Amino acid sequence: MTANENLNPKPDSHSQNEDGKKTYSVQEIANILQISKSKSYELCKESLFKTIKIGRIIRISKSSFDEWLESFL
Repeated sequence: MTANENLNPKPDSHSQNEDGKKTYSVQEIANILQISKSKSYELCKESLFKTIKIGRIIRISKSSFDEWLESFL
């Protein structure tokens, strides 16, 4: 194995978007949809796309949200 191989690790088996993030925050969803943060929380509660709750923080699956949004465009 060469030194360059060590500096360029292989991507993991999970798919990532071009920016490397796999999730959106509630605020990012609000910004994308141009709605209030509280309305974004309401959408998350409706289970329209995959979410995960870590303590009090909610994260939204980018792929799930993007698919949901694309269905309206």
